[in-house]
Amino acid sequence: MAAETSTDASAGESFAALFEASVARADSLREGDIVSGTVMSIAKDAVVVDIGYKSEGMISLSEFSDHTGTAQVAPGDTVDVLIESKETDDGLVLLSKEKADKLKVWDEISAACERDELIEGTITARVKGGLSVTIRGGVKAFLPGSQVDLRPVRNLDKLIGQTYEFKVIKFNKKRGNIVLSRRVLLERERDELKARTLQNLEEGMVVTGVIKNITEYGAFVDLGGIDGLLHITDMSWGRVSHPSEVFAVGDEVTVKVLKYNPETERVSLGLKQTVEDPWTNVAEKYPVGGKVSGKVVSITDYGAFVELEPGIEGLIHVSEMSWRKPKHPSKLLEIGQDVEAVILDIDIVNKRISLGLKQLEPDPWEVFTRKYNPGDIIRGKVRSVTDYGVFVGIEEGVDGMVHKSDLSWTQRINNPSDVYRKGDEVEAIILSINHDEKKVSLGIKQLYEDPWTRIPVDYPEATVLEVRIVSIAEFGVFVELERGIEGLVPLSELSYDRIDDPRQIVKEGQIVKAEIIDVNPGDRRITLSLKKAELENLEAIKFDENRGGMRSASEDRKVGPSGGGGATLGDVLKAKLGDLVTSDAPPAPEADSSEEDSSEEE
Repeated sequence: MAAETSTDASAGESFAALFEASVARADSLREGDIVSGTVMSIAKDAVVVDIGYKSEGMISLSEFSDHTGTAQVAPGDTVDVLIESKETDDGLVLLSKEKADKLKVWDEISAACERDELIEGTITARVKGGLSVTIRGGVKAFLPGSQVDLRPVRNLDKLIGQTYEFKVIKFNKKRGNIVLSRRVLLERERDELKARTLQNLEEGMVVTGVIKNITEYGAFVDLGGIDGLLHITDMSWGRVSHPSEVFAVGDEVTVKVLKYNPETERVSLGLKQTVEDPWTNVAEKYPVGGKVSGKVVSITDYGAFVELEPGIEGLIHVSEMSWRKPKHPSKLLEIGQDVEAVILDIDIVNKRISLGLKQLEPDPWEVFTRKYNPGDIIRGKVRSVTDYGVFVGIEEGVDGMVHKSDLSWTQRINNPSDVYRKGDEVEAIILSINHDEKKVSLGIKQLYEDPWTRIPVDYPEATVLEVRIVSIAEFGVFVELERGIEGLVPLSELSYDRIDDPRQIVKEGQIVKAEIIDVNPGDRRITLSLKKAELENLEAIKFDENRGGMRSASEDRKVGPSGGGGATLGDVLKAKLGDLVTSDAPPAPEADSSEEDSSEEE
């Protein structure tokens, strides 16, 4: 009995000690402390948690809900809570699990900062100046745009939802401010990778990299912490107009190290050097005189470049495109066109191939020379007219030229375009064939007899005849004696009066009387005079007593062919001489009129 009493007393003392210890611990708790507790029960909107002291605590059920609103808690769970208030009106301690979690996260983040550790986070939104990142416990941190990558990122939205490791570069628990950086980590990785790359980099080695940037003159390749330049001329053995035709940013490429300077850390790369130069066996593959097929890749003023295979191009010079030289290569060829050509020449040293198109067809000159000889008469169309002559098409690819001096025996033709037009059909005789220069001289006047064999006989000096004015120049007047035969009346032979401009007394198309004063067969020139004819007419006009009128010198002299109607110089003279007729003479007008009519009929 005494033993039982002793045991009960001992138990009572132990319970009292525990109670007192519990009360002491409860009294030591302060608002803001974080303690561990056990979930006792779950009510409609609250969770009761035993924190091991004299009273239990209460937490809002919403603090245990996930993003779907479902409570993730069960009786018996152990949770860390924050004491917000030591006792409520219900005698319960007001607790908060959410605030406890946040404080714990902040403490963990603070400790990680002190240890220079990395923190994982997910980019959740774009904010002013950068991005918002959710890290441990849902804590929001700020990632400035300048700290996102090694290079500025134009489209930050594409990073939303991505998870990375970050370094904390600024931390303020009191203000709840955390600033992160991803660039610091990338720089560190780049420096480490660069050191390893430079340690192993050598000229001549083949390496793999990623296209980092593209410019007009080449592409920069990331070899691992260091960039190398792949120049446009080292991208392909063939033609590359712009690097973007070959690569895009992000492409992986295998290149050869052409040059490496450890001091400046500059690296020159080559892609075409990773394959054999196609020019190695081009002479055997493309013999001179052989036919090849290719595609036109470029057209210039002097010709067109044709790609025979990647890295092998040939030039068709404009002079080798057609037997009839075109105005511009684009008139015959266009970029992308498939063509067949003949190998004319190969320059291995300078890596040049000359091609020809016209060689696929017979040489028109050889066809022409087999068919024609000097003295043959040809018929063709005028292809062009120049200041010095007319070009006539004889055969396809062969033209002949009629010099303006070979157009007419007697007419002075200064401008052939006054007589001929493009497309006119003409007949001519081959005068000569120049085989060295591949030129043909033609003549039109040679088809007819040279009238100068008879002109001195038909038109002796002192002959007075009616002529038609065909053109007027500053130095004189050109007149037509008969069809195709012209002469010149110099300015000094137009009148005894001083004349500055022939148009003062004559006009084109007018019929006048003129006297031939010189015939020069050597120079093929006939010179006439109007004033001499006028003077002789004045002297020859006399009163004919038998006929009762005036007699004209035209009755006594030869009269040439008439060129048409119009007032003649004789008509003008009659008007001037009217007052010379005496009053006792028969009526002058009637006599003159009948005599002139008779003279013209003769």
